[in-house]
Amino acid sequence: MAFPSTYTVGITSLGYQIVWATLAMRSDLDVRRLFTDQSDPPHRQCDLFGLSLSWELDGPVLLDLLEQQRIPIWSEQRSDQDPIVFGGGPVLTANPEPLAPFFDVILLGDGEELLPSFIDTLQEVRTESRSVRLRRLAQVPGIYVPSLYAPSYGNDGCLQSIDPIEADLPATISKQTWRGNSLSHSTVITPESAWPDIHMVEVVRSCPELCRFCLASYLTLPFRTPSLDDGLIPAVEKGLVATRRLGLLGASVTQHPQFADLLSWLGHDRFEDVRVSVSSVRAATVTTELASGLARRGSKSLTIAIESGSERMRKVVNKKLSNEEISAAARHSKEGGLHALKLYGMVGLPSEQEADVESTADLLLQLKKTTPGLRFTLGVSTFVPKAQTPFQWQGVRPEADKRLKRLAKRLKPKGIDLRPESYGWSVIQALLSRSDRRLAPVIAAVRGSQESLGGWKKAYRSSRAGELPGARSGGVDLPLPPPWEQVVHDNWDEAVVLPWDHLNGPLGRKTLLKHQSLSLAGAAPTVQD
Repeated sequence: MAFPSTYTVGITSLGYQIVWATLAMRSDLDVRRLFTDQSDPPHRQCDLFGLSLSWELDGPVLLDLLEQQRIPIWSEQRSDQDPIVFGGGPVLTANPEPLAPFFDVILLGDGEELLPSFIDTLQEVRTESRSVRLRRLAQVPGIYVPSLYAPSYGNDGCLQSIDPIEADLPATISKQTWRGNSLSHSTVITPESAWPDIHMVEVVRSCPELCRFCLASYLTLPFRTPSLDDGLIPAVEKGLVATRRLGLLGASVTQHPQFADLLSWLGHDRFEDVRVSVSSVRAATVTTELASGLARRGSKSLTIAIESGSERMRKVVNKKLSNEEISAAARHSKEGGLHALKLYGMVGLPSEQEADVESTADLLLQLKKTTPGLRFTLGVSTFVPKAQTPFQWQGVRPEADKRLKRLAKRLKPKGIDLRPESYGWSVIQALLSRSDRRLAPVIAAVRGSQESLGGWKKAYRSSRAGELPGARSGGVDLPLPPPWEQVVHDNWDEAVVLPWDHLNGPLGRKTLLKHQSLSLAGAAPTVQD
């Protein structure tokens, strides 16, 4: 079971830990872990090779790991003697197509739901040929076998459909959703992780706010919360036997209906030496009591996502948050004894104007002025369209690069810690997020030491010119990829066939289009903006 990064990074992934532990608890499996810098002792015979993928830019690392294990990187080239290569995680659940030619099997959705049926089915046909095993797996809900689905393209180079190659295969595959009372918590606690000796507990899954760009919200619907007494408290107690550091995780942990009760329970004297940290919280839920409770348990800061300092833009993305609530969150954080507030925002969102970016700078400077003594950090990224969200039809806006620089010019001299994500790598992220299988030869070309911004662009130009080795997938020779601009920057027509149309997420196309329409209907800037 591999992770496409170092042990220090990979072991902090709660998703990876849960998949590994779920497999390791089975008596019919012998599971070994593999990271880019270390591994457990290898098997004499490897039947399965799995990868957990939560970040688009980690995709090419899969190929390096396969080559290290002497496994052919292209699924079409594997024989009965090679392992079945499977993968899962948010990137592959949203749009697996760019990486599909490298995987035999992709699990769409929650591992808690999918892994048992995946392994049980494989055990039933373990002695059969590879083709029989794959065809049997393709009948299991949520399991996608890319080689059994063929893409077709029109004379104009546009994707027309991705269809099963045999009549008895399902035409579409649906994401599977875990609906158990408990969510996940750490199964490994180690001083060698990026967050040393921390026990992580998933407090919520998904987010009820439905910001139109947000994969963490839309892909993982419905919003789920384990009960306090039967889910959260037992999960916390397990970890505190081994460590006194607790991390409460989720897209918006304070929206758990019993979060205040959880903090109150953690306020007991027996937890006096426990250090508690939380991931992103909704600004409107920040109170002095919340901040004080976290400060008493060792937290120094809070993290809130504001998306933009412009109220107009927050309405566009469905961020139900006012400037007054953001200011109140800062004030409550300081009054509660916290020392810093980390905010996350974006540039390049659909319909964004220069004035909206100036509003973000204005808001941060106003917060610093009205809340002296509180340190402010703004993490800011470029909008990247994600599959299975309402803004999947929107492209990356080239002006975002200048807008990142504009924020830096206004905020850094005033003592705001600005942490911008690379515009260039956001563009590559969008390329991986929106492409189909025609990107696979490019991914193969950039793996290893050539993986750089320039390397990606050079490889894409070479692929467009027909200079890269050809590839087959689903029994089809893959044609040349579409123009770079079309994939990365263009706003797509609502009728276009999407590479992931044959894969059903939580919400259908009509609903996502409705959400996009609602957001952009009032997107025209006002005179005041």
